[in-house]
Amino acid sequence: MSHLTQVPLTGADTGPREAAPPAPPPARRRPSSQQWAAWAFLAPVTLYLVLFYAYPLYRNIDLSLRNYTVRSFVQGDAPFTGLENYRTVFADATFLPALLHTALFTVVCLVFQYVIGLALAVFFHQHFRLSATLRALFLVPWLLPLIVSASTWSWMLNSDSGIVNTVLHGVGIDPVNWLTSPSWSLISVIIANIWIGVPFNLVVLYSGLQSIPAGLYEAAALDGAGAWRRFWSITFPLLRPVSAITLLLGLVYTLKVFDIIWIMTKGGPAESSTTFATWSYQLGFGNMLPAFGPGAAVGNLLVIAALVFGLVYIRVQRKQAWS
Repeated sequence: MSHLTQVPLTGADTGPREAAPPAPPPARRRPSSQQWAAWAFLAPVTLYLVLFYAYPLYRNIDLSLRNYTVRSFVQGDAPFTGLENYRTVFADATFLPALLHTALFTVVCLVFQYVIGLALAVFFHQHFRLSATLRALFLVPWLLPLIVSASTWSWMLNSDSGIVNTVLHGVGIDPVNWLTSPSWSLISVIIANIWIGVPFNLVVLYSGLQSIPAGLYEAAALDGAGAWRRFWSITFPLLRPVSAITLLLGLVYTLKVFDIIWIMTKGGPAESSTTFATWSYQLGFGNMLPAFGPGAAVGNLLVIAALVFGLVYIRVQRKQAWS
């Protein structure tokens, strides 16, 4: 049996031990030249976002929460009213028609712009002769200033001298009061906006088609898949990410369309083509006694709608990435 030998402790070991000195704090690292360069590149973008996005949004929210008049707008002493401007907007008789017109205008434009843009993208993806030339010509509506496009459509749809009614008269159809009839004014601005928005959808969707491998179509053709089968099984599913961002950007753009409607119909007649965008402008700037607060409240409703759809898009994209 082995015995353990205990070693006696010396006097130095039995006495109290002194506390070790605290470790010096880690030296703060100075930003490197690369970090300073990164901040230098970010500064103009940050300044731009603050000046042209954050500050105007803050001012618009402030306008909607105060009772601004022309005098108080200049002097800056408008009293705080909370959500009173929003209650005024919701109680206004124009609210429900403007909401319906905005929804109808947005949905119809998005559907037709996407469908026509996708059809043209698939058509030009065949790479036939003059494909590039014709594709460039389709970009003309997108490149023209909106005031030029809207003025052109106003002339074309004029009840008395418009080319559209002239053509209709030539085929035996009675002229239509496109811009002066409550039944046709909203349809007129929808047609004009579809014409303007189709090139954007064409460009983005055509770029998405370029990223689809040609080998998938060749393999499907060898398996006996026809043109429609290849479209529904290959093209359309693989275009979903591009289609989602196209529809989101188109939604944000269409919600705030103002120039086309205001130039063509000014929201009339009898508010038959009034949307939130034109109503907001009319409240804030279209009267002798501008209602800055309610006008800003209507504008904020558009911002909230665009934000909601943007958050929905981000959530859907995250779910697709996780799956």
